[in-house]
Amino acid sequence: MLSKRNLTILILALALAGGGYYAMSNSGDTESTKHSESDADAHGHENEAKPDHTEGGEHGHGDVDEHAHGEKEEHAHGGTSETGNASGEEEGGHEETKISENAVKNMNIEVLEVGSALVQETISVTGRVTLNQNTAAQVKARFPGVIRSVLKEPGETVKANDTLATVESNDSLQVYPVKSPVAGLVINRNASVGEVAGETPLFVVADVSKLWAELFVFSRDGEKIKAGQKVHIQCLDDDLITQADISVVLPTTEASSQTFVARAVIDNPDNHWRSGMNIRADVVIKEKEVPVAVKTDAIQRLEGNDVIFIQESGGTYKAQPVELGTSDETWTEIKSGLVTGQRYVANNSFVVKAEIGKAGAEHAH
Repeated sequence: MLSKRNLTILILALALAGGGYYAMSNSGDTESTKHSESDADAHGHENEAKPDHTEGGEHGHGDVDEHAHGEKEEHAHGGTSETGNASGEEEGGHEETKISENAVKNMNIEVLEVGSALVQETISVTGRVTLNQNTAAQVKARFPGVIRSVLKEPGETVKANDTLATVESNDSLQVYPVKSPVAGLVINRNASVGEVAGETPLFVVADVSKLWAELFVFSRDGEKIKAGQKVHIQCLDDDLITQADISVVLPTTEASSQTFVARAVIDNPDNHWRSGMNIRADVVIKEKEVPVAVKTDAIQRLEGNDVIFIQESGGTYKAQPVELGTSDETWTEIKSGLVTGQRYVANNSFVVKAEIGKAGAEHAH
């Protein structure tokens, strides 16, 4: 039997051994827990890093972004380039159009060949139409007296020696006829029955088949204007146009306007021209033959350039930029851009310009 003292010692020894085992067990569990948590953290960080890597942190995302952005940029730039080409074609389309033969006829488009022409250098002046004083007469009574009858009215045509009125002489008390010295038209009447005829003309009679164009020329152009030069005359208030030659240049200058008169004779067989009309005239001071010329009306402005519309095969009309030279109302010299023999729109070229503009607008939309 164990003594009480020995039993006590044994119990204490067992208690100490159990306590040590319990402490060691707790320490292992704690370290295991820490290790597990550490592993979990590490794996967690690895898991967090993997999404970064997958989303492209340095490689994946860069590849995706660069590829996507590159495709977008390439697609966008490629589209712009194609649009640029389309725009270039569009600009080319702006410069040409197709018009059928029937449309050309309906729109009165005239096509001519480029060739040589006589181009005139002119000076533009203004003026007025007057009676031709060489064929006009101011009819007076030969002797003072009382007007007994008036036989003709303004606008009536008379022959030479036709009686216009009768006058009773104050001296002889005889009635005598007042006759027209020229054939022509009664322009003015200043006679009434019962009035006294004296120095004042009773009638003005003129041959209006030939009138005068009096042109007012500035002194600075005096040396350029000479008798015999051609002149193109146009009425400012009507669409009357005619040609004449300068017959005389008057030697005096009008003080207030500092102009002198150059006179031309207008043929007026149909009486369309009337005395008093305001006119504009182009005096031809020089003429020259040019190898390449077009009708002046053919020239149009397109995108800041002077252009001529060239007729090509298949009913195509193309705008051709040109360099202009000497020009008059009918012809214009072409220094570059065209060659002899090319067919161009000479009349109603504005219609072709409108068709090109319309085609360009439709193409743009």
